[in-house]
Amino acid sequence: MVDYHAANQAYQYGPSSGGGNGAGGGGSMGDYMAQEDDWDRDLLLDPAWEKQQRKTFTAWCNSHLRKAGTQIENIDEDFRDGLKLMLLLEVISGERLPKPERGKMRVHKINNVNKALDFIASKGVKLVSIGAEEIVDGNAKMTLGMIWTIILRFAIQDISVEETSAKEGLLLWCQRKTAPYKNVNVQNFHISWKDGLAFNALIHRHRPELIEYDKLRKDDPVTNLNNAFEVAEKYLDIPKMLDAEDIVGTLRPDEKAIMTYVSCFYHAFSGAQKAETAANRICKVLAVNQENEHLMEDYERLASDLLEWIRRTIPWLEDRVPQKTIQEMQQKLEDFRDYRRVHKPPKVQEKCQLEINFNTLQTKLRLSNRPAFMPSEGRMVSDINNGWQHLEQAEKGYEEWLLNEIRRLERLDHLAEKFRQKASIHEAWTDGKEAMLKQRDYETATLSDIKALIRKHEAFESDLAAHQDRVEQIAAIAQELNELDYYDSHNVNTRCQKICDQWDNLGSLTHSRREALEKTEKQLETIDQLHLEYAKRAAPFNNWMESAMEDLQDMFIVHTIEEIEGLISAHDQFKSTLPDADREREAILAIHKEAQRIAESNHIKLSGSNPYTTVTPQIINSKWEKVQQLVPKRDHALLEEQSKQQSNEHLRRQFASQANMVGPWIQTKMEEIGRISIEMNGTLEDQLSHLKQYERSIVDYKPSLDLLEQQHQLIQEALIFDNKHTNYTMEHIRVGWEQLLTTIARTINEVENQILTRDAKGISQEQMQEFRASFNHFDKDHGGALGPEEFKACLISLGYDVENDRQGDAEFNRIMSVVDPNHSGLVTFQAFIDFMSRETTDTDTADQVIASFKVLAGDKNFITAEELRRELPPDQAEYCIARMAPYQGPDAAPGALDYKSFSTALYGESDL
Repeated sequence: MVDYHAANQAYQYGPSSGGGNGAGGGGSMGDYMAQEDDWDRDLLLDPAWEKQQRKTFTAWCNSHLRKAGTQIENIDEDFRDGLKLMLLLEVISGERLPKPERGKMRVHKINNVNKALDFIASKGVKLVSIGAEEIVDGNAKMTLGMIWTIILRFAIQDISVEETSAKEGLLLWCQRKTAPYKNVNVQNFHISWKDGLAFNALIHRHRPELIEYDKLRKDDPVTNLNNAFEVAEKYLDIPKMLDAEDIVGTLRPDEKAIMTYVSCFYHAFSGAQKAETAANRICKVLAVNQENEHLMEDYERLASDLLEWIRRTIPWLEDRVPQKTIQEMQQKLEDFRDYRRVHKPPKVQEKCQLEINFNTLQTKLRLSNRPAFMPSEGRMVSDINNGWQHLEQAEKGYEEWLLNEIRRLERLDHLAEKFRQKASIHEAWTDGKEAMLKQRDYETATLSDIKALIRKHEAFESDLAAHQDRVEQIAAIAQELNELDYYDSHNVNTRCQKICDQWDNLGSLTHSRREALEKTEKQLETIDQLHLEYAKRAAPFNNWMESAMEDLQDMFIVHTIEEIEGLISAHDQFKSTLPDADREREAILAIHKEAQRIAESNHIKLSGSNPYTTVTPQIINSKWEKVQQLVPKRDHALLEEQSKQQSNEHLRRQFASQANMVGPWIQTKMEEIGRISIEMNGTLEDQLSHLKQYERSIVDYKPSLDLLEQQHQLIQEALIFDNKHTNYTMEHIRVGWEQLLTTIARTINEVENQILTRDAKGISQEQMQEFRASFNHFDKDHGGALGPEEFKACLISLGYDVENDRQGDAEFNRIMSVVDPNHSGLVTFQAFIDFMSRETTDTDTADQVIASFKVLAGDKNFITAEELRRELPPDQAEYCIARMAPYQGPDAAPGALDYKSFSTALYGESDL
């Protein structure tokens, strides 16, 4: 006998003011009964419907009364004395009713019917306007309404599918069972059943051997209906409650009659329903496992890609082999900037997302009682963090090394150019000097010529001494180029060595010529003092002009306003000496003019140029004019450099202004996020929304950071290496920005995991707030974790008996092993709510999954692939078949699979 005693819902059924049967509101199924009231009041008057209800309700009553060895013929006559009505209620309820009265009088009949109606009311059904008198008088509509109320209460009310009940639950059950069948679309309990295919589909779904469904035709409804009715009566013990001709011949079959008949199918297949429930549980578990495996595969793939990128990038960042030219080093610097701007930021996001995915996966595994995910060797989060740390260590100092190398090469180019200039000037000066010193003209010269040669040689020695400083400068520059590892040091050294060797040879030749001239010095009696004085004053003046021209053409490199202003000041000081130099020039030229005036006035024939020097007035005037031309050029170059340094200073201040705004903003956001993660304001969804608003504000702030990057690039392109206007460097800002993005993403993920935990475990918002409030109260340092003593105090405040006695210590140690399995000495909030949710809620276990498989297997210790494919969706059935080991028990059958070991593997050995 079917058990109908589980429900507590109330129904009412009675005549409406319109004269028809109806159902009134009341009880937990008020909405459903209110809908019944509308169509029942109007449509029960339809004779076709009344005929269908009489036949169906009579057959339904007889299906139960035959268990007591009796039946009814006329539904509105056979229940008038109340005896069979009371018997019917005893059979379907399994309970005893009060002893009936056996008298034949009207009062006896009314008393019996009232006993039946009282019993119905005791089951939570509120009967309105249905009285014993109407039943005793044989009122057909009242009697049918009463029987419908009994059918609703004892045959339909307890049907529940996916949290729906009664009519909607029965309809959903029909839809799910007939969904795979062509030409079947169950939307109601009237016209959806007219062609008979839905009845045949229900039978075929549960007993496919009884129906040849593919041979049925939609255009032959009478055959379809009779086939289903006959099979149901013959093999399923469901009496024929409907007539095929009545259903086909009615525009809209009676809904109550169809529902009553379909409910018999539901109860007949209740065993299959249990199997479906078991299959649903298994599908849910397998879906979780498949999703987790997909997340694990994604993690392994993303971790491998990120580690491979780190592995490829680190050697490039650790390569410190310098290039030979500034252009090559600047290209390396530009490549590094592309890496920072283009290549690294997506990898930062990938690393952050990988950590978030890992935490989410572990949370899902924990919530579904699965073992924790252990990535393959070398792909742990710690491995990725170690690789990332190695990457940042390699990155640190690489940019500084590039800039230092560029500065070194720039200085080398400057020194090399300076070396070439001074070497060229010196070589031009020494050109022909060796040949001049080797002349033996003094052997045939006159006394005056000899004296002139002696004076000339003295002037040359003076000139030679003046050039000593330049030779030393050339040697010093060559030495510095060698120390700075100049790439063309070989040619520099060769040229310097040639200059030094030539200088030594000039010294030796000068000494030899002086000795030769001194031998004839006694022959020298006179010398033209004016020429001599001219030569002595012209030579240093000429050297001064050459040095001035060197200085005016000298290259310079400065990095600050102060340095360029120092050069401008030195240049202004040099210009202030020009009037004195001009007067010296005029004095020297006056000596030359005086010598010519004396020679002319004394009719002395001069032998051409001044015998004591090669520096003629034309040379002096030419070089002086050159100096005059170089002064404004030097002015222009210094002013250009001053403008450049002023521009650089503007870039410094511009960058400092932006950095001094961005840096504190990042710090402020970090502190605000920290406060949000500690404080408890509103629901978790409110906190999540608040955090995402912060995340959007952070993303919206990215243009400010991009602007700062642009300003930083301008500074680097200008080769600016210091900035006294700010304490923030671009590296500090980048690190802070990356930490900010990572922190907000991790904080959002923590709240999402808390929501996931709350929803999966059925924790209410009030419980979550209580957990957060208790945790924050004992988290005195706001560090986001509790020490053992803080955690114990928190547990005591929540009602746990973990006081300092033997039993309390044992319980506390048990809890600590759960919340701190690694013995770190700290309990995070996530571990805390995981523990609290496990303490207060239930989840599926390996035992439950094994029990579900056992139902599908028909209580066998193994299951077959055929059974799995019949009961589970195709993808999940194949998933199980591929992973289940063959069953090795003594009762094993061909193709038997071991579902127990498979279920155990889903949860880990420790659960069993």
